[in-house]
Amino acid sequence: MIMRIRLPYSILLTSALAVAAACTGKPADSHEYTLQGQVLSIAGDHKEATIKHEDIKGFMPAMTMPYKVREGKELENLTPGDLINATLVVESNDAYLKGIKKVGQAPLEKAPETMRTASAGFELLKDGEPVPTTSFIDQDGKKRTFTSFAGKAVVLTFIYTRCPMPTFCPMMDRNFVALQDRIKADPNLGVHLVTVSFDPATDTPAVLKAHGTKLGFNPRIWTFLTGDRDEIDRFASRFGVSVARAMTDQKDITHNLRTALIDRQGNLVKTYTGNEWTPAEVMADIKILVGVD
Repeated sequence: MIMRIRLPYSILLTSALAVAAACTGKPADSHEYTLQGQVLSIAGDHKEATIKHEDIKGFMPAMTMPYKVREGKELENLTPGDLINATLVVESNDAYLKGIKKVGQAPLEKAPETMRTASAGFELLKDGEPVPTTSFIDQDGKKRTFTSFAGKAVVLTFIYTRCPMPTFCPMMDRNFVALQDRIKADPNLGVHLVTVSFDPATDTPAVLKAHGTKLGFNPRIWTFLTGDRDEIDRFASRFGVSVARAMTDQKDITHNLRTALIDRQGNLVKTYTGNEWTPAEVMADIKILVGVD
């Protein structure tokens, strides 16, 4: 006798998706988009290129951003100024280019004429120096100065909510969600999370509150800040944040990533560069800072 078991539809669907992903060689949550743009620069190891691109339909507006490749040969025969077509692969925690093809060449625009860079002329904070007492507006529309966080250790990062790349601002959000969970589990640490948006034209207090709510933020632990754009630029630049906005479109933002650990007296303790730091690493540094084993 052959026993037949009828599986629920949800299980069948999940299995079908898994098989489909295996057959295509792509994760089930992977999406591909067509990218057209110009190469501005190429990293020395040929694993990353900064590209000024047109709107990516269904994903993001025109921007200038660094993009990674998994195969160095993708960038071997390219030089700054080359016009390219490529496929952008976006996964839940990663994004990269493949199938890059040169389709032309054009003179590079001069940076001073096309971009406004926030970090020019500002001295970087050194470890142990006090963080500037800049004024902000929080997600509830209340005026705040950075000194309002005195008495607690602070983990500070910079984002803008429209950033779609999973390895940039969304990764900072995910890392802060993980940090919040760890801080909740050990409330005696006395740590506060602060996210500053460098896109105040879009990221109003209401937008930041909605963004935080979507992430499940606890305002007792995590604060979102906005404010005057030039003030934010000056503040961010002290931590090494470089923000460039196209003169023709202020929504075309190019930026790097910096996250900082600040002590209870408001002094800089450590700066984490890029997106390679982990919540576990920061928590270990926090425990050393506050004297917890």
